[in-house]
This record gives sequence, C-alpha cells and structure tokens, in this order.
Amino acid sequence: MALRLGLRQIDGLRQEEVEKLVAARGAGGPFRDVHDLKRRSRMSRTTLERLAAADAFRSLGLDRRQALWEVKALAPAEELPLFAWSETREAGEEEEVALPAMGLSEHVVNDYQTLRLSLKAHPVQFLRARLQASRIVPCAALRAMRDGAFVRVAGVVLVRQRPGTAKGVVFMTIEDETGVANTVVWANTLERFRKVVMASRLIVVTGRIQRHQDIIHIVSTRLEDRSDFLALLADDGDAMKVAIANADEVRRPDPGSARAPAHPRWAGHPRHERVIPKSRDFH
Repeated sequence: MALRLGLRQIDGLRQEEVEKLVAARGAGGPFRDVHDLKRRSRMSRTTLERLAAADAFRSLGLDRRQALWEVKALAPAEELPLFAWSETREAGEEEEVALPAMGLSEHVVNDYQTLRLSLKAHPVQFLRARLQASRIVPCAALRAMRDGAFVRVAGVVLVRQRPGTAKGVVFMTIEDETGVANTVVWANTLERFRKVVMASRLIVVTGRIQRHQDIIHIVSTRLEDRSDFLALLADDGDAMKVAIANADEVRRPDPGSARAPAHPRWAGHPRHERVIPKSRDFH
C-alpha cells in the first residue's frame, strides 16, 4: 500500500500554478528535469522553490536540498524569447554539484513546515533515547500496564477539548511514534499547569492509568512543556547533538545546560518557528 499526498497539501501553493504544471505534464508527458519543468509549465521560480522545499521532486531523482539547489540555479526572470521554446538554457549549463544528504530528522522537520505532516517518520522517535533516559514510556506501552499504574508519557499535542458540560476538565490527545494516548486534566490540575496545557506542542504527562476494558486514559497530576526538544530535530539530522565548543554553547545553549535559562523561551523557540503545526483545540 502507498499513500500519495496531493499538491494542495503544500503551504502557499497557488491553484493556477498547479494547473499549469498539470496541463504541461498532460500535453508533453513526464518532466525530464527541473529546467524542463520550468520551460514547459511556465511556472514562477517561487512556485518551483515551494515544490522543492516540500520534497516534490523525488520522481526526478532529487531530494529537497538538491532540488532547491537546482531551482536556485534557474534564471530568476522570464526567459528571453530566443530561449523560451528552446532546449538551450539561457544561463548556460550548471556544473553538477553533489550536496551533503539531509538527515532524516531534518526531512521530517521540513515536511511539517511545508506539508503539516510527514510520511517519513515521527518527530518523537528521534527524541526517544532522551525520553527513555527520563523514564518516559512510549504510548503503545500503556496497553500492557495495569489500572492505577503510575506512568510518564510524552507526545505531540494533537487535540485539546474542553466541553462545556465537563466542569472545566480538559481532554487532551497526544501522539508519539508508537500511537496516541488520551489524557484527562482535572480542573484543579489545569489551574496549576494552565500555560503548559494550553500552549505546549510537545508535552510530558505524569499521572496514573485509568482503564475501562479497552479504553485507557491517563489522569494527569503533572504536565511539562518540552517543546524546546523539537528544536533539536533541525540540528543537521542529529537529535542528540551537543555543543562542540564553548562559543557554540553560548550562542545556542543545549536544553538542560547550565548556560540555558530555566525556562528556555528564546526567539527560535519551535512554537514561533512552526516545527510542529498547532493542535486542534475545542473549547
């Protein structure tokens, strides 16, 4: 089984530009390369950059980094009439350059930023060793745990619900690479951790399991915002990267470092750079 995402999933892609691509492909068959795509479709370079950033050039044998490189090499303006319908490139042939391959975690981050999801991997899987060191279990492990067991889980926040009939209770669904977990936040717990509950993209939930047959909830007693972990995913594909020099550590302290603030909220915080899209919230 395979899943193909539509071009409409790409942020900022205009419908009229996609129609140019589809029409050119239908009239002349598959595209040979990026230059052929631009020449036949007459799409803007901005659109080509959006396609490259969304990793849409895999069928041409290019990953997003190599595709962006080739798009940047195209002439920035419309081709002159002499070259418009010619196989000759206005800017001349570019020397082939083999760029370093992007790490999988970098691809996942870019997928979320351009498509709002990724079919390659889940962001939390790159943080699993860090979470495991803090005795945080995967969501799938909850199925084998007994009622009333004390547990810590972490995941990306998918949905927050606060029904009007629930007397201030928030129901939160989180997701990691193994599945989802449903969390109950009682009104008194919400008052203590309101900012964490309402603002976190990646959250750590501490509480006790409540089971009723196949239905499992975690009744939370403590919640922690670890959205800062998501910033690690963009560090050259290494989610466990640490500073290699004092200057690096000062410039971008590692979470937990003595140089890092107690509650890291620097300008590059992932809530401001959409590493993970916002959850769906119902109040």
